[in-house]
Amino acid sequence: MVICSRVLLRKYGDFIDNLRLFTRGGSGGMGYPRLGGEGGKGGDVWVVAHNKMTLKQLKDKYPQKRFVAGEGANSRVSALKGSKGKDCEIPVPLGISITDENGKIIGELNKEKDRILVAEGGLGGKLLTNFLPLKGQKRVIHLDLKLIADIGLVGFPNAGKSSLLSKISHAKPAIADYAFTTLKPELGKIMYNDFKQISVADLPGLIEGAHMNKGMGHKFLKHIERTKQLLFVVDVSGFQLSSQTQYRTAFETILLLSKELELYREELQTKPALLAVNKMDLPDAQDKFHVLMNQLQNPKDFLHLFEKTMIPERTVEFQHIIPISAVTGEGIGELKNCIRKSLDEHTNQENDAYHKKQLLNLRISNTISYSELPSKNAVTSARIDIT
Repeated sequence: MVICSRVLLRKYGDFIDNLRLFTRGGSGGMGYPRLGGEGGKGGDVWVVAHNKMTLKQLKDKYPQKRFVAGEGANSRVSALKGSKGKDCEIPVPLGISITDENGKIIGELNKEKDRILVAEGGLGGKLLTNFLPLKGQKRVIHLDLKLIADIGLVGFPNAGKSSLLSKISHAKPAIADYAFTTLKPELGKIMYNDFKQISVADLPGLIEGAHMNKGMGHKFLKHIERTKQLLFVVDVSGFQLSSQTQYRTAFETILLLSKELELYREELQTKPALLAVNKMDLPDAQDKFHVLMNQLQNPKDFLHLFEKTMIPERTVEFQHIIPISAVTGEGIGELKNCIRKSLDEHTNQENDAYHKKQLLNLRISNTISYSELPSKNAVTSARIDIT
């Protein structure tokens, strides 16, 4: 029986972030009834994370998307205990979430050399199986990539995210005057003088209704789930996708971006966030920036002017608001410093929380240990000698 594998892809150019694979553990080896020999166990199928791997490389290298482990060796006179079948390893990039055909999460791979068992090999023939081997586990799995980065850029199309990424890092994204220039996620690294590196992900621009999968929809939103912090990028002059869509001011843009994140997944709004107000080189930019700052500092004075459907349950509190121009370079140095400062503060808070948790666990452990010690007046033996 030939089992064909249908591959489901989501692509932006050459970028792939989802694959469907067929996996099967190896069958066990035959037992040796006359001498009580046991067949070897079938090999297992593992998914293993590698730093320099991509799903496109995986697809190109294994076009059939079919991964089967080796069979266990049969028991024989010269080797009554059959050897285990060869394991099969599927190389994947970091940030992979693995689910089965029913959508149940099998596990996630976020670090180099992380591995997850996805299909177990069958047992070799032995007395309990009447010396007949068992077949390996069959499983269809889905690999779903969510990019891992320190900072995720959030903004509507043409806000200048790609230009900004090229200014603060060595990345070379496509840049043009039309709205949708970013059709696939771009990763860049900010390099500091002390050799500190901070990774930044520029993702396809949102449009209104992204939480309902409009535009790039979930293809974009899922990639910011694993970023540590968000950097909102807005055009100080506002945004209009086309002549058929409504013009939005910079303040409205921030409200709509916050609402899209909230409707997709509320936890995204709890991430620390910064705001870069771009295109400060344009005429009247300073006046528009002062209006925006007044609206951000006193949002309740302006929210009644907007439709209730575009107002988020909780407004994002930005740790830093930096006016910039990705064209002239104005404010880029300050932005990089603010990103570094915000991430360092977040790391220190995480470390403090971890140490407090460890200390609490130690105290609880010591309390339990002391409570288990017998008291001086306790009876240590129930034996009574009667003479």
